[in-house]
Amino acid sequence: MINLTIPKKKRVYIPQDLEIKWENLEPVFNELLARQIDNVAGLEQWLKDKSELEAALEEDFAWRYIRMSCDTANENLVKDFQYFATEIEPKIAPVANQLNQKFNDSPFIDELDQQKYFVYIRAIRKALEIYRDENVELLTKLQVTQQKYQGITGAMSVTINGQEYTLEQAANFIKETDRAVRQHAWETIQQRRLVDKDELNILFDELIVLRHQVALNAGFENYRDYMFQALGRFDYTPQDCYHFHEAIEKLIVPILKEQAEKRAELLNIPVLKPWDMDVSTTGKAPLKPFKNSEELVNKSIDCFNAIDPKLGHMLSIMKANNLFDVESRKGKAPGGYNYPLAETGAPFIFMNSANSFRDLTTMVHEGGHAVHTFLTAGLELNDFKHCPSEVAELASMSMELISMDNWEIYFDNKEELLRAKKEQLVDVLKTLPWVAVIDQFQHWIYTNPGHNSADREEAFKQIYTRFGAGFANWEGQEKEFGNTWQKQLHLFEVPFYYIEYAIAQLGAIAIWKNYKENPTKALQQYLEALSLGYTRPINEIYETAGIKFDFSLGYIEQLASFVKDELQKLG
Repeated sequence: MINLTIPKKKRVYIPQDLEIKWENLEPVFNELLARQIDNVAGLEQWLKDKSELEAALEEDFAWRYIRMSCDTANENLVKDFQYFATEIEPKIAPVANQLNQKFNDSPFIDELDQQKYFVYIRAIRKALEIYRDENVELLTKLQVTQQKYQGITGAMSVTINGQEYTLEQAANFIKETDRAVRQHAWETIQQRRLVDKDELNILFDELIVLRHQVALNAGFENYRDYMFQALGRFDYTPQDCYHFHEAIEKLIVPILKEQAEKRAELLNIPVLKPWDMDVSTTGKAPLKPFKNSEELVNKSIDCFNAIDPKLGHMLSIMKANNLFDVESRKGKAPGGYNYPLAETGAPFIFMNSANSFRDLTTMVHEGGHAVHTFLTAGLELNDFKHCPSEVAELASMSMELISMDNWEIYFDNKEELLRAKKEQLVDVLKTLPWVAVIDQFQHWIYTNPGHNSADREEAFKQIYTRFGAGFANWEGQEKEFGNTWQKQLHLFEVPFYYIEYAIAQLGAIAIWKNYKENPTKALQQYLEALSLGYTRPINEIYETAGIKFDFSLGYIEQLASFVKDELQKLG
């Protein structure tokens, strides 16, 4: 019988039953601060003990966040989250900085294995460089303030045909073959978003002020430059991002424009409107790869089993331990995520399934993150598991493409399977300009911190237009057009976390190209790369995966051409 239990991780340093309250944590932090370290072995043991404490804290915070996002209307869960954010994190921050200083000042740091600890030491020194005591309170306020986005958007619902739907569920109507049904659903959703437009603008203005002050306190001209350092972007610069945007505009936008013209022709519509962009051009009903959330999970386990039984086993462990919440419902935060549980060694997958094809790709995406979590669970230090997003999203976006070879598990009809693969490849290309829009928009926002909401809307419209504006005609929908940015959770909750999707998308295409040539070797390289966690620099992790860390014009052209060829093969 297959064992699906998750063994309880035994704590060596901190008490097994340590309750996460500051009065319990303070003595542990004080011991780490005061401990005498006499040799390199003592320094390594100190790092392991500190790591054990950090893992316990991370998992406690993870569950508070997960429970709150599963039910944003539950005030007790919100307060539980806020307690950690306001009563524990602000007390930890200055002590964590002192611990970083103690490590950096240790005379035994040079005796450590420099290859093993290179990335870790580099990150500690960068954290010390940008830390400021006066930012602790501001970062706490940001943590609490930005979560208001979940409460506002989680409460959004619409009524269509006399029935209430979440926005994710209502979006299914935009895939219907009846154009009047699509238009009504799209307009209903957009009108609901516009109801909270001003409230979200006020919230965003508050976040900008706080973030800009954090940057000034740390000695930066703007929050963009601060975040490049805070996110540990050692491998590329803001200027590289601008070059990447230009490459996407030059190489990807024309392909998608061509696809849009073909879409209009197939739909027999003279002008594509925003509600025409998700309906199938075959005239067939929307794809239904599963009936309900349970079937989505079960089919995904089967799909991962078909790739490699070890991967299917990972998802089976999650199912057996109730580590999925996938159905869309009112009061639930928007979006989807895979949240690693640092002590347990398994993750939790959260998403808003509305029984659509998009939910299949979300599940395999988050499933790729889940595999990454399992593969890094045994790494020696908790920080070794903290992968930069350029690596984390490589795990998830590659799985979207690798899994396609086994999508017959979701589609027993060959024609529907072909449709699904074509839609996925078009989505792969569509990801790139939208990422460029959101990334460039953030560059503008934080290098122009004195702007108002009208300036912001105008800047967004100009940027979105440059990258095709979704390849639809927005005449008569100007208000909705200017407000499209508000649907992007990342802008509110995880600023500057977005360019990574485009970087990782290129990497994922390269991995998939290798997989089509030699599945066994490519899968092995992919899993070996993920198993490294963040123990090596990004470029070395990509090399281990058998690909390049590169977003130059020539590389993008090569990969875009490959995807275009694969689309043509599908007919």
